[in-house]
Amino acid sequence: MEVIKAWNFLKGYVIIKVEGLTLERFLNLAATRDIYLWDINRIGHTILEMKVTIEGFRALKEIVKRVGCRVEIIDKRGLPFIIYRLKHRKMLAFGFLLFLGIIIFLSSLIWNIEIIGNERVKTEDIMKILEKEDIKNGIIKYKIDKDYTKHLLLNEFDTFSFLSVEIKGTKLIIEVKEQDLPPEKIHTDTPCNIVAAKKGVIVKAIARNGKALVRKGDVVKKGQILITGLISDEYSEEQILVHADGEVLAKTVYNYRIDEPIVKAVKEETGRVYERRELKIGQKGVQFFKGEIPYADYIEEVKEVKFFDMDMDLPIKILIHQFKEVEKKEIKQNIDFLKQSTHIKAIEELNKQLPQNAQIESKDVKHYIKGGILSTYATLEVIEDIGEKIIINID
Repeated sequence: MEVIKAWNFLKGYVIIKVEGLTLERFLNLAATRDIYLWDINRIGHTILEMKVTIEGFRALKEIVKRVGCRVEIIDKRGLPFIIYRLKHRKMLAFGFLLFLGIIIFLSSLIWNIEIIGNERVKTEDIMKILEKEDIKNGIIKYKIDKDYTKHLLLNEFDTFSFLSVEIKGTKLIIEVKEQDLPPEKIHTDTPCNIVAAKKGVIVKAIARNGKALVRKGDVVKKGQILITGLISDEYSEEQILVHADGEVLAKTVYNYRIDEPIVKAVKEETGRVYERRELKIGQKGVQFFKGEIPYADYIEEVKEVKFFDMDMDLPIKILIHQFKEVEKKEIKQNIDFLKQSTHIKAIEELNKQLPQNAQIESKDVKHYIKGGILSTYATLEVIEDIGEKIIINID
C-alpha cells in the first residue's frame, strides 16, 4: 500500500469532485477502461469525491461527456505539481530537495522500539539483549534481520512461547506471548491439608485420602480445614501425616453492584474550534500559538500532518492541536433501558469472576433508585470446589 502511495505521489494525482445523477454508470465505465480511482467518498446523493492520476483524469473526459456528469478539480498533489511551482524559484527548489533528502534519510532509520505482551520479563532486559546486537534507536532498519532477532530472543528467554518482529515505518515492533505457568503442584509424597479457599455452605465432601472434617450443610469460612492430612492411629496415640486428596463442593455467593445516574451530564460540540500547531522532534515539541484557549470547556484532538500524503512514522512531526468548544448538557436516561443495560453488564462482570467449572444455582438482580441514582445489585449462587491444598509444616 505504501509503495502505491509513493508511486502516485511521484506521478502526480488530482482530487476531483464528480456531480450528476449517473454516478454508478460513471464508476462502471471508469472500471471497464482500467482507470484507477481511489479514496472514493460519497459527499451527497449526487456528489462523489475521489483521487485519480493525471493520465486517468485526462481519460475521464470522454466518460464525463458520455454520462453527463460535471467534474471539478479540488486539489492537485504530487511531485510534478511541486516541481512546476518551484520551476522559477531555484533556492526554494534546492531547499525542498534538501528537505526531501532529509526526510528520506530519517525514514530509513529506526526511531522507536516498542515491545508488546511481556509481563514477567522486563522490557529493560529485552532491550539489553537487543543493544548487544546493536539493535537500538538510530539503526538503519534495513540492517535488522527479523528472523535472527526472533530466534535470538526466543533462545534467550524460555518464558516466550511466541514472538514476532515487525517494522512499521520507523518503528520496530516486537510482540511476545509468555507461557501460562500452571499453579505449583504439591508432590503426592508431601503431607498437606485441604482448606477452604473461600466461605460457603458445604454441598458434598469426598475424601480420597485423609479425613473429611465437614459434611453437607456445614458453613465454613476461608482457611478452615476441610480434609485433614493428620490421621490418628486407632491402635496408638501416634498421628500419621498423609497427602490429603479429595473434592469439596460448596454453595458460594458472588455479588456485583453498578450505580448509574438517571440524569447524565454530556458534552456537546458547538462547532467552534481553536487550533495550535506543534513542531515535534523526538519526544520534545514546541507549540506555536497566540493567546490562551478561548473556551472554558473543550475537548482536545491531535492530528499529525502527513508528509506527501504517505503514512510514515518520522522523528520530525508537525502536529495540529484542535480545541473544540463543548457545552455541558443534562440528558434524562430512559429508566427501563438503563435497568436492562446495567442488568446485562452486572451479569457479564460476575461471569468473569466465576471459576471454569462453577455451576450456577440461582441468579437475582434487583434495582433501587435513590437520590437520582439507579443502583443495580446482581447476585449469583454457584456450586464450586472450594478446596485448596496447603502443606502441613512439620516442626
